Amino acid sequence: MSGGPHNAGVARRAAAAAIDAEGADEAEWRRARLPDSLPPIALPSGPVVVVAAHPDDEVLGFGGCISALVHAGVAVHTVCLSDGEASHGSSLPSARALLAVRRRGELAAALGELGGLPAPVYAGLPDTALAEYEDQARVAIGEVLEAVGAAVCVAPWEGDLHSDHEAAGRAAQRAARDSCVSAWSYPVWMWHWARPNDSRVPWHRTAVVALPEAAAVRKKAAVARFTSQLEPRAGHIGPVLPPQEIAHHTRTFETVIR
Repeated sequence: MSGGPHNAGVARRAAAAAIDAEGADEAEWRRARLPDSLPPIALPSGPVVVVAAHPDDEVLGFGGCISALVHAGVAVHTVCLSDGEASHGSSLPSARALLAVRRRGELAAALGELGGLPAPVYAGLPDTALAEYEDQARVAIGEVLEAVGAAVCVAPWEGDLHSDHEAAGRAAQRAARDSCVSAWSYPVWMWHWARPNDSRVPWHRTAVVALPEAAAVRKKAAVARFTSQLEPRAGHIGPVLPPQEIAHHTRTFETVIR
């Protein structure tokens, strides 16, 4: 009998444990001096499509770059694969529907802080189950890439350990190949579970984008719009994004994996 399903379940539990465990302190990452140890990369000049698994991923991982691009006159389009309706753990359809509406509103406000972006394209796929809808995600992303004539597709890193992030990253990579578009990835939870020089991270493919001061300020304002993720949740120890996690995403630089 194949051990595939069992192994997949073990991997999911291990990933969840890594994300739920106490993570790396931002001071540890500051001591690593990543802007000095990783190569710089310039932002693209053509249309850019930024993919998120949930409303907030694109801002956490790439929001400073989005703002810098928009204010440089580069067209940026966003695709959000789910509404993030499962982030508070409720199984009640009514509670999930209310949270989905709230999170869409938060994303609209956050993108407004970053600059004048078009409204996100929502794929409407189920939160926490994107791995089961990867083909649909690939189609949704590909349609936007083709419609806007994208030069670069940016998506969550497929090694981030969060199953939705990984599925979003794989779908984006496939859609980018289909459309002959360059693909970049941004980490989100990696900063939590990894450590400097962690062998699980492809540092040889990782580069740094230094953010203009104004873009970094706008990103902080955008992150603050995600109040549903920053406030304590009933039945949980703390918020989805505690202060120590936010510290990883409000630096003066961002990183991409190519």
